[in-house]
Amino acid sequence: MYKRGANWWVHFTSPKGERIRRSARTQNKKQAQEFEDRLKAELWRVEQLGDKPRRTWQEAVVRWLSNTEHKADHNKDIAKLCWLDGFLADLYLDEIDRDVIDHIAEKKRSEASASTANRYLAVIRAILIMARDEWDWIDKAPKIRLYKEPKKRVRWITQDQARTLLSELPTHLADMAEFSLNTGLRQSNVSYLKWDQISLERQLAWIHAEDSKNSKALTVPLNRGAMSVLARRAGINEVYAFTFHDQPLHRTSTKAWTNALNRAGITDFRWHDLRHTWASWHVQKGTSLQELMELGGWSSYQMVLRYAHLAGDHLREVANRLDDTKLSQPANSETEE
Repeated sequence: MYKRGANWWVHFTSPKGERIRRSARTQNKKQAQEFEDRLKAELWRVEQLGDKPRRTWQEAVVRWLSNTEHKADHNKDIAKLCWLDGFLADLYLDEIDRDVIDHIAEKKRSEASASTANRYLAVIRAILIMARDEWDWIDKAPKIRLYKEPKKRVRWITQDQARTLLSELPTHLADMAEFSLNTGLRQSNVSYLKWDQISLERQLAWIHAEDSKNSKALTVPLNRGAMSVLARRAGINEVYAFTFHDQPLHRTSTKAWTNALNRAGITDFRWHDLRHTWASWHVQKGTSLQELMELGGWSSYQMVLRYAHLAGDHLREVANRLDDTKLSQPANSETEE
């Protein structure tokens, strides 16, 4: 045994010849010795009696990241796991119970929104379920309760407001915003759109599966507005359609964006709300939710139901199909006795 920082660590060779180095998670030497004895006994039972070996959280993280490296938000998962490491790094999977998870949930909720806290809890749940159902590392996983989240908002602006906003933005941001309003593409897909993903002749663009949020390739029809923007961008950069100082724009929510919103008199509006605006305009113009789902690359019909309430004007014509239905009886001039 030896000390690293305040805690004792154990270091020995297992019955299989593997070198074991673990933190005893205690400053008490006697408790550390008990931990080492218990760990040696567990490893002996695994080797000699065929017991299931205990796996650590860190072992599970390494395997899970390897299995999910194809995910579009892989780097975001890594960032979440780095934060979770402060709570789970020294634990075995079977030590992660409701008390541990509730403590993590309360800590994250104290510094972030319910939605953000749920994203962290979802990562823990995904790893524990995979460890139970696919790897057979644990026999059961604790039930993880998520915080109740407010319904996702739909914030959109009118076409007059959009024209005012575009006039206040610097050229590079105005071109990106106008293209977004005409295609509904997410910010990252616009920022890194390459000319080899665009066919001006066919008036189409393509988003590769690895660059799509739902990991599915997306074909993007280019309307006259989108084609007009691309015509202005032609020749500026040989690789990317949208650049600033000859480089793709990683962040669009800049000071220039905020200042333009203020000058345009638009409040509570994020860059992603350009996509909400595009979808809202479509529904108000009569685009069906099924068509919208395909155009926007949403993975489920449920995702576009948030725009259904905007289809009122479009549905009026449908409702009027029953105008000739006569249900009321003509008034009887004679009074019944």
